[in-house]
Amino acid sequence: MDRNTIIAIVLCTIVIIFSTTIQTMFFSPDPSTYTTETVENVDNIESNVSTGPEEAYGRDFYAVGEDTTSDPFVIENEVSRITFNPVGASIDSVLFKEHLSDGEPSELIFKDSDDINPFMLYAGDDTVNPIDPVFNYNISNLDDRSITQITFSRDFDTRDGRRFKINKIYAVPNNDEYMVQLVVNIETEDGSRIPLNYNGYTYTLGFGPQVGPEFESIGSAYDYRRINYLRDDKGGKSNVSYSNGVFTYDEFDSDEFIDWMSLTGKYFVSIGIPETENIISKYSATNATYDSGVSQENYFYFTRESTSEASITDVYSYYLGPQDRGELTKYDRAEDNVFGLSDHRLKEAMDSSWLWWLEQILNWCLAFIYRFIPNYGVAIIILTIIIKLLLHPLSKKGTESTAKMSALTPKLNEIKERYADDPEKQNMAMAKLYKEEGINPMSSCWPMLIQFPILIAFYGLLNKNIDLRGAMFIPGWITDLSIPETIFTLPFNIPFLGNQIHLLPIVYTLSMIYSMKITQQASSAGQEGMMKFMTYGMPIIFFFVLYNAPSGLLVYWTCTNIISIGSQVYVNKKKGQQFKLELQKEDEEKALAKKKKRRK
Repeated sequence: MDRNTIIAIVLCTIVIIFSTTIQTMFFSPDPSTYTTETVENVDNIESNVSTGPEEAYGRDFYAVGEDTTSDPFVIENEVSRITFNPVGASIDSVLFKEHLSDGEPSELIFKDSDDINPFMLYAGDDTVNPIDPVFNYNISNLDDRSITQITFSRDFDTRDGRRFKINKIYAVPNNDEYMVQLVVNIETEDGSRIPLNYNGYTYTLGFGPQVGPEFESIGSAYDYRRINYLRDDKGGKSNVSYSNGVFTYDEFDSDEFIDWMSLTGKYFVSIGIPETENIISKYSATNATYDSGVSQENYFYFTRESTSEASITDVYSYYLGPQDRGELTKYDRAEDNVFGLSDHRLKEAMDSSWLWWLEQILNWCLAFIYRFIPNYGVAIIILTIIIKLLLHPLSKKGTESTAKMSALTPKLNEIKERYADDPEKQNMAMAKLYKEEGINPMSSCWPMLIQFPILIAFYGLLNKNIDLRGAMFIPGWITDLSIPETIFTLPFNIPFLGNQIHLLPIVYTLSMIYSMKITQQASSAGQEGMMKFMTYGMPIIFFFVLYNAPSGLLVYWTCTNIISIGSQVYVNKKKGQQFKLELQKEDEEKALAKKKKRRK
């Protein structure tokens, strides 16, 4: 790889960054308009009713009635299994039937036994003490809308004798959707003002502490948890990023009204959408470590402003599912989902590059190959071969140019010796030789520029493709393409690498060194040091960068190197000999012409 190639790759990267910035600044979509619909009351199918003596609760109000069963219960649809808990009318668990971990449904909600459940209510703007008495509940089916409705309710009395009721109504689609809708209704018995008013707020609705799957530590490029939020009036999505133990919130104002807020992991995402007005969004993110719990906690909250009304009804929608563009875009068109939601732009919660469209194409190709050969490792190799064949017309010129330069090595060495003390004349003589022989050193650059976007797209696809979770390639070695393979574990840590020994990064590094070496056989004058760095230094750097990369990514990159090596060796052997004969013939003809000229 010569200097011009390096410059071209750097320029390509600058162009990508510049185009992304221009797109973000000047081509943001129009502000969203929401279509919401509140679930309605129907006849009970199952119910538990509480009556009984008064129970003290809260700062200045009490839960009224006797607690009934607090046993959790399960509501299922085609893709999810949701466990509801009458304590606090909350959710214990969300399991995904189609996405497995160790052969079992994956869990969205990752929490310790002492953590507060998601979807708890808090009085005012408090986020520490949940309203957690046992709620009464009934379950009903809205057959006309293909929805199961779970209605939780509980009466409360204030210290001065005023009574009010809190209703939390969940709606779960019966089909294959991952959206859950929640209605929070608070009303007084006598029509007076709702007595909940703390620091100017009525209640807070929380989600946390974390999204799964379970982890011991995060923060690397290959596993993460991020908070994102969308504000159309400020140009679209913003990130809440994590770096060196500190969370950065992109100038997020805790008193802002936002379109949605999400807690995004590598594979799954929880997106909370306030569908009614007067809802303020907040966040909380810590990096606390627990002996047997969550090593990083992330919460987001929706806080309701105080009201002078006797009754309020607020609607929230929560997407609880995989990072899947097809699923997330269902909520851009009302006719595509049972709730009639539209224009929510949930796909922006995904961690995807501006090459997402290329990722989609590659993902479709990978899935198509998998239908015939149900092994994603083999599918990655086949797709890599197909890509190399498609790019062969471009790469052919580069490999032939390298072979020609290799054939010119004796002449190039002669020039170096002749002008050993004058690098400028060396370069001029080499440029003249390249021109006479019809060689363009830049011809090997164009295939790399074409492959650069494909490489980025493949990186994004293989790094977070949910279909690769748990996908086995080679039994006993590469058992999960979404994580690094491990051949053995040391009883001590190696600096920068840890205690797990991965074989694929070693194979990849060796293949990259050899690939670089056979394409750098004829370097320009004065660039031997640069060529040595590119041949040995860059692969070693990439070895450390990609040491903990997903196996699928390294399978792709190693396969690409091996194909490039085979192609270059073939051309060097077949074409190189041909070029040497042509050069020899040209030299003989030139010598004969000079001899004739001298005779004349």
